[in-house]
Amino acid sequence: MAMRAYRELTGDEKAVWDCFDAVFDFRPSMHRYPAITEPTPSVTWRLNGLEDDPEYARLDRLVEVMHAGFTALAGAGSILCLDWQHPSYRVWPSLIGPENIDPPGQPGWPLSPYPDGDYYIYLAEDFRFGTFGHPWELSLCVFGGDLLHLVEADLHDILGKVMRRGGRPVTV
Repeated sequence: MAMRAYRELTGDEKAVWDCFDAVFDFRPSMHRYPAITEPTPSVTWRLNGLEDDPEYARLDRLVEVMHAGFTALAGAGSILCLDWQHPSYRVWPSLIGPENIDPPGQPGWPLSPYPDGDYYIYLAEDFRFGTFGHPWELSLCVFGGDLLHLVEADLHDILGKVMRRGGRPVTV
């Protein structure tokens, strides 16, 4: 029998947004950046270089690297995928694949780490690692030592120059 690899957060589970707001001091804005207090350790990259990728090879690689990192750290457990002002999800990365059926009936992840028009947030259930994608700054903050250890070198190759480390601007 096929299993669902993710499901929409409902009812009291939506309180995760209140926790996220409190822990990260979320301040949505089209003009003030960053929109969260970026934790330590964290690294934030600009994503605007992906716009010059006509075949989406680098974007596909970014998504692949991040999903692999989440899968490795979650093990058999779940992570949260939050989409501001839209449905959010609990995801079991180890179950994602063609053998399992996911809403709306297609295998795969419910969201991309790339913030396509809205804030996309991936979080460990205990908030110890994750990503924060900012759609207007066009940036991706990756936080948590374990996640950074798994993905930082690949993301540097894909995205290039770092904007911030631990919420502080990086100067050349």
